[in-house]
Amino acid sequence: MRAAVRHRYGPPEVLEIRAIDRPDCGPGQVLVRVHATTVNRTDCAVLMAKPFIMRPMTGWIHPKRATTGTDFAGEVVAVGAEVDEFEIGDRVWGFHDEGLSSHAEYLVAGRRENVAKMPAGVSFVDAAASLEAAHYAANFVKRLQVHQGDRVLVNGASGAIGSAVVQLLKNKGVVVTAVCGTANIPRVETLNPDEIIDYEREDFRQTSTRFHAVLDAVGKSSFGRCRHLLLPRGVYISSELGWGCQNPLLALVTPCLRGKVVRFPLPTNIAASMQQMGALLTEGKFAPLIDRQYPLEEIRDAFGYVLTGEKCGNVMLTFDVGVEALAD
Repeated sequence: MRAAVRHRYGPPEVLEIRAIDRPDCGPGQVLVRVHATTVNRTDCAVLMAKPFIMRPMTGWIHPKRATTGTDFAGEVVAVGAEVDEFEIGDRVWGFHDEGLSSHAEYLVAGRRENVAKMPAGVSFVDAAASLEAAHYAANFVKRLQVHQGDRVLVNGASGAIGSAVVQLLKNKGVVVTAVCGTANIPRVETLNPDEIIDYEREDFRQTSTRFHAVLDAVGKSSFGRCRHLLLPRGVYISSELGWGCQNPLLALVTPCLRGKVVRFPLPTNIAASMQQMGALLTEGKFAPLIDRQYPLEEIRDAFGYVLTGEKCGNVMLTFDVGVEALAD
């Protein structure tokens, strides 16, 4: 099978497309033919082992997994012993933030890797685009603890995480102010935010509105710069550690001050996130933003584009399995 392979940490140039042996599934595992996967921020962190705290999970000196990729949507082609929840031909999806080796035509996964049957009527591309970023978004929204009618500002609303956050908040009846660049406004408008601020034309921090929460989905601001935007007991969440790892530290300190607080959720319970997103996809209440699709042979370009920080939504890798399969 074809797979993206590397044996050291580094930029996209360390990746090569090679023909390697197709894996065999053991007890409790399934062999999946991958139809679609993403190249996402987690993949970039795994590729380069940055931040350094990734290395206990991915390998201190060299990568534990030669093939990159953390999520997938595909079809079961073989079933190992002790597996009774899947059959050959089942359409499945999965995500594991430590790595799944899903940037390949086939992968082996078990219960630990959070594999489940795909929601009915959803394409492989849409399913794969509703995993990694949506999992983080669901965890962030859960920790915001906002209710119908509350006001939330989302910085980075055009990104994979930010666009998922906007949709999850709107499903809760929250009043959302979305911040994005000029070129991405038409795409963000499809998410139905209540207001859009174009950061290229105005500084969102100058708005007179005060919010129950500010969620920085791109990690380009800080609690100090956004504190004045919060109501007296408002919440600030960032998707990044912040300069000097300030966000985890502030998450420990600010609750003791009984005022505006920082929360730094560690995303957990991938299975619950998948169940939530599967239901929303089935009900037509979630539609992932998709920017570009690349073939496996162009994976270096896909990583390079993600690393520019300019993508709008998800960047996909798709495999030559037929148009019908991808759109089914």
